[in-house]
Amino acid sequence: MEALGRYNGSVVAVDPNTGRILTVVNQKIAFGDGYIPCSTIKPTIAIAALEENVITRDTMLKVSYRKYMNLTDAMAHSNNAFFEELGRRMGFETVSKYARLLGLGELAGYNLPEEHPGAFPSAPPAFGGVARMSSFGEGIQITPLQLAALAAAFANGGTLYYLQYPRTQQEIKDFAPRVKRELNIATILPEVREGMLATVLYGTGRSSFDRDGDETPLGKTGTCDDHTTPSRIGWFVTYADETHPKIALAILLRGNTRRVQGPMAAVIAGRMYRKLREQNYFAESTARTSPLTPLISGK
Repeated sequence: MEALGRYNGSVVAVDPNTGRILTVVNQKIAFGDGYIPCSTIKPTIAIAALEENVITRDTMLKVSYRKYMNLTDAMAHSNNAFFEELGRRMGFETVSKYARLLGLGELAGYNLPEEHPGAFPSAPPAFGGVARMSSFGEGIQITPLQLAALAAAFANGGTLYYLQYPRTQQEIKDFAPRVKRELNIATILPEVREGMLATVLYGTGRSSFDRDGDETPLGKTGTCDDHTTPSRIGWFVTYADETHPKIALAILLRGNTRRVQGPMAAVIAGRMYRKLREQNYFAESTARTSPLTPLISGK
């Protein structure tokens, strides 16, 4: 809540090794109908393109008159032309298959009565078709819970957990992880992680980088207008760190000012990472993040 400050938004924090929800800030937004994913759809499109051998990590695609990019730089700078081309090459059916495999359009949680499944289109959106769907998430509604579950899967090597939110002492005592499915993406995850790392080191999410910490987060920003709300949307989906991930975050901002954007959501993540580092969260033993020990009390 301190990191969000005056911004209207939500934060969902998840243990990537168990699927346990550590905290939800602003449950009304987090458990809502969902929002356009903006450029946070790009890691999902990257997974699909790599798995389908549409590209490799070194493939250079033309993104403007005299400019080419590979996947790492396209992720770092959130280049829309790159991912629009991937969408066109794969087509709607292939993009849909992987998006649904990674949890879009279905409930992310287990026994979360407040949760909504978001929405995934049954046909290419009228505005921009599969190309815009692959760069902005046009036609898709995604929830912070779904993004947090996906970030956890990227962090742990490809296990998509059901998110569980124990809220009583008995539920905490009885907590046990529940696997939704194994994604079998371990061989291609390094290429996607490299792009998410570049996003933090020199791309649109660089404000999340804690220069005084030893843990470098990985992430992906998203910024666009949500015409169904209507409002501006700013996302940052992230986890830290790459070697021994302890936390995955989905941060959503909503509003009608130009400060509502993905890079600002990354600023909020940076505040959280710095505070956690100051509290020795990353330095402490794994007992700190065991299923029986909450990170932050739920709000």
